[in-house]
Amino acid sequence: MDRPTGWWRGKSTPAKVEVYTRWSFHLFVGMEILLFGLPLFAVPGPPAGAWALGIVVVHTVLCAVNSSRALDWVVGTGPRPVRLMWLLGVVTVLVAGGCLVLAQQADGEEVKATLGAVVGGVLIFGIGSLTIALRDRRQSVYLVVAFTGIVVVGSLAFGASVEAALVASVGTLLGGTFLAATSYFSVWLLNAVYELDAARENRTRLAVAEERLRFGRDLHDVMGRNLAVIALKSELAVQLTRRGRPEAVEQMIEVQRIAHESQREVRDVVRGYREAELGVELSGAQGVLTAAGIACEVRGEALAGGLPAEVQSALAWVVREATTNVLRHGDAARCGVSLRVREGFVALTVENDGVAARRRGSAGSGLLRKAGGEGAGPHPPGGGSGLAGLRERLTAVGGTLEAGPVGGDRFRLLAEVPLGTPVAADGVGEVVA
Repeated sequence: MDRPTGWWRGKSTPAKVEVYTRWSFHLFVGMEILLFGLPLFAVPGPPAGAWALGIVVVHTVLCAVNSSRALDWVVGTGPRPVRLMWLLGVVTVLVAGGCLVLAQQADGEEVKATLGAVVGGVLIFGIGSLTIALRDRRQSVYLVVAFTGIVVVGSLAFGASVEAALVASVGTLLGGTFLAATSYFSVWLLNAVYELDAARENRTRLAVAEERLRFGRDLHDVMGRNLAVIALKSELAVQLTRRGRPEAVEQMIEVQRIAHESQREVRDVVRGYREAELGVELSGAQGVLTAAGIACEVRGEALAGGLPAEVQSALAWVVREATTNVLRHGDAARCGVSLRVREGFVALTVENDGVAARRRGSAGSGLLRKAGGEGAGPHPPGGGSGLAGLRERLTAVGGTLEAGPVGGDRFRLLAEVPLGTPVAADGVGEVVA
């Protein structure tokens, strides 16, 4: 920032465009003096030239102030300068009228032509400055037409010929239209740059929010089942200890192992490269549910190794979430898992009788109910952040997920994922529950 250009380099892109736009309008204002003010020095006689130059300078300063205040309104840093716009409009008309009066009183056609050019220039630059703070294009059109009409009426009123009035009106119409279009496009471009910058910032924030949701979803999927198993085995170890059974030590060793495994999985989630393996999850689900006192049978496990990696990962998360729900949200006595491949897609079904057990008022596994939460019922179809996360994972690979009670006494979760390559249909089985 110590170099002369440091102030420019330190600005954002929208701020640079704003600076460029402001100085462009100030340059237009300066051009008014160069094009229509300096020629007034050639007007003979001090009164006419001096008065004309003075009112042109006043109009130029007013246009500069209005342009600056209007751009503040455009970028949202100030109110709309309505009173200043009305003042500029009135002053523009008065300046044009004053120049017409001076032109009528002046001697010589050259002087009259110079003052007539000042009239058109004042009106044209007034249109350009006023357009900055107008809300739509129609208002700009009305402004150009109104000022062109003022030129025609004023020229005829002060004795100009029809040809001269027509030439002046055409010049004002063309010049006013050009500056009005330039001003309108510059304001549109400035607004577009700021909107694009805001959209970029929103996209960045959305990306951060999506990453946080993904991280939270992965933690839920990783830790949900592990915590349920830890609670289950800890309660079992407590009961075994109270009975003086040596198996309590084995249960606590298993708790320790699961805790270490959970730490490793959380680290993998943080690193962002964890991929679940379907075969491992199927075996783990059978072991966990059996340990919880739920009879579990898995069929089609041999197919897991032949599936594409992305399909395995998506279905492995389904198995993990389904196992967590059976442990935490129901009183199932039996659970069956089936993996089938047919007609270009693989279907994973997880079905349990937690709904029937709940309706019968069965105690099921008292230990499981303590681990899963007091009074936890069967998970609702499509409810919970876990199933929502599964749907997102399956959607990414073109799959679908259905979950809900079936037959009035069972709860079924069905995930289907299309296959890019054919898989041998060995080991296909039906759900057993």
